[in-house]
Amino acid sequence: MIAWLRHQKHAFTSSLRRLAVHPVATLLTALAMGVAISLPSGLYLVLGNLNQLAGNLPAQPEISVFLDADVSSAHKQALAARLKQTDIAHARLVLKDEALAALSASQDLSDITAGLTQNPLPDAWVVQPEDTSRVSLARISDELKKMPGVTETHLDSQWADRLQAALAIGHTGVWVLAGLFAIALLAISGNAIRAQVLSRRDEIHVSRLIGATNHYIRRPFLYLGALQGLLGGLAAGGVLAIAGWMLHAPVENLAGLYGSAFQLLPPTFTEIALVLGLTTLSGWLGAWISVTRTLGQVEATR
Repeated sequence: MIAWLRHQKHAFTSSLRRLAVHPVATLLTALAMGVAISLPSGLYLVLGNLNQLAGNLPAQPEISVFLDADVSSAHKQALAARLKQTDIAHARLVLKDEALAALSASQDLSDITAGLTQNPLPDAWVVQPEDTSRVSLARISDELKKMPGVTETHLDSQWADRLQAALAIGHTGVWVLAGLFAIALLAISGNAIRAQVLSRRDEIHVSRLIGATNHYIRRPFLYLGALQGLLGGLAAGGVLAIAGWMLHAPVENLAGLYGSAFQLLPPTFTEIALVLGLTTLSGWLGAWISVTRTLGQVEATR
């Protein structure tokens, strides 16, 4: 066990020395891997922030029912009776004066509304159906729209459903990009390791003559690939940190214009650890594939 640990330590320190001997090549390889990793990682963070916005939407879909300006009392009573049926979870009447006052307060339009000779807003019901399926929401919305005294209905969750569908497509795109760039990481790491193996061809021949096994020869290259993957993950973190720093002020300014306290969400510790682990594993796997093939070629040319 002690001998095995000594071999692992020797291979690891040897890999570190080789990275330090060629700092420019190491930096360029890390940057190439970091840029490749930052693209799907950045898209994942963008979707996470969009999910934060979508999470502020009402959990219960609502149907807004707008009444005619000259609706009769009988039609109002008929509509109120309909909204008390079992398929309606909750219904709330919003009078036009209350709606205008709330609009003036929330959007700072008091100067404009003060000059109005009459209230242009209609009375409205805000309805929450018991069944929130698409079919049920559409059925209730159409049924209420056909009632006398109702001028229009609006399903408030339609745009949220579209946003969620777009986010689902975006998440699929993230996984597709992650798979493609994982292949790119394997290629980058594999080519770098292949060059290292070929440059040490004579050293490998001598090692074989004194009885070194393929596992012993392969070990420092595997550590080298894993370290390159780790450096690539750290470079991706640096790229994303710079991008987040540059976008922080513009996003905060835009959110302030809409009266929102929205801020960009940074990656969590788990997400950072997952990215570093995957990049390290990709570097190790690319090194293993490359060094195994190259060792076979070196052996064949002896």
